[in-house]
Amino acid sequence: MDIQQKDDGKKGMFFIEQDGAILAEMTYVWVGTDRIIIDHTEVSPLLSGQGAGKQMVSKAVAFAREKQIKILPLCPFAKSVFDKVKEFSDVL
Repeated sequence: MDIQQKDDGKKGMFFIEQDGAILAEMTYVWVGTDRIIIDHTEVSPLLSGQGAGKQMVSKAVAFAREKQIKILPLCPFAKSVFDKVKEFSDVL
């Protein structure tokens, strides 16, 4: 699954696009220069059961580690992934 990212410096998203349509997205907003808030995750039923949401969270964690920033998961889905995957706690 190819997870892409868009970021304009104020907000951004991780997403999965197929044939020109966005089938999954996880949006975030920047808080200052060292933190993002994940505020929404949505996955199309076409990707149901394929772990798309968790993969987007994983991509966000990799991004946070690379940029040395923190993540505040306000989205209930993202928060549930952080609660289950203890290896992601370093970016909280």
